[in-house]
Amino acid sequence: MPELHQLLMFIAAGWLLNLTPGPDVLYIVTNALRSGTRAGIVAGLGITAGCFVHIFAAAVGVGALLATSATAFTVLKWIGAAYLMWMGMRMLLSKPGADGGNTAALAAAQAAPAPHTPLRKVFLGGFWTNVLNPKVAIFFLAFVPQFIAPGTDNKALAFVLLGVLFNINAIPVNMGWALAASWMARRATAIQRGMHWLDRVAGAMFIGFGLKLAFTDQPAA
Repeated sequence: MPELHQLLMFIAAGWLLNLTPGPDVLYIVTNALRSGTRAGIVAGLGITAGCFVHIFAAAVGVGALLATSATAFTVLKWIGAAYLMWMGMRMLLSKPGADGGNTAALAAAQAAPAPHTPLRKVFLGGFWTNVLNPKVAIFFLAFVPQFIAPGTDNKALAFVLLGVLFNINAIPVNMGWALAASWMARRATAIQRGMHWLDRVAGAMFIGFGLKLAFTDQPAA
C-alpha cells in the first residue's frame, strides 16, 4: 500500500474526479430531479456497483486486454455507445405529463408523490451505464497503478484494495449530487415547471456521450 501522503493524494484525486460531470453524474442528477433523493442515491449505488465490476475485472487482466486488444475494446465500446444513445433516445421521446406546468398539480405531487421509476430499474440503469463504458476500465488501469509501490508483492491485491477505496470514497460524492439535485427540485419553481424538459436535455447529452464514446480511439498500450 502507498505511504500516508500518497494515500491522501489518491483520495483527494478520486474526489476531484468524481465531482467532474459525466454520464454517471448526469444519471444521478436526472433521477434525483425526477423522482427524489432516494432515486438519486439508488442511481449512485448502481453506478458504484458497476465500478466494482471494472475494479475486479481490471485486477485480473480484463483491463489490460481492453488496452491491448483493438477487437475487445471496439466491441465493448460500441455496446456502451449504443446503450447510452438508446437511453438518450428514450429520454428525448418521452412525453410530458398531461398537467405539464400546472402549479397546483405540482404542489399535489409534492404532497403525495406520483409513482416513480422503480428503484430496482434505477439501480440497474446506473449499473449498466457504468459497466458498459470501457473508458472506466481504462481509467482504473491507468490511474490506480500509479499509487502502487514498485516493490509490492501482490500487486493485484493492492489494485483491488485501492480500487475499493476509490469506489467507497465516491459514494458520499454521488449522494451529494443526489441531495443537491433533489434540493433544487423542491425549491426552484422554474425547475419544477420545466421538469418535462429535463429528459430532453439529459437525452441529448446522453446521445452526445454515446457519440463521443463511439469515436473514442483505443488508448495506446
